Amino acid sequence: MGIVNVTPDSFSDGGAWLSPEAAISHGMALHRDGADLVDVGGESTRPGAQRPS
Repeated sequence: MGIVNVTPDSFSDGGAWLSPEAAISHGMALHRDGADLVDVGGESTRPGAQRPS
């Protein structure tokens, strides 16, 4: 399993995958590296984070 966080306040990757192109590229790389499942995180779980609208 691989994870692509697409939130600007991600503590694990610093918002590296914000653009659709970057997120897709990273997801494809995770798949090439053996991930059978890619979890796309679209909502921050950081305490106090704003919910997406």
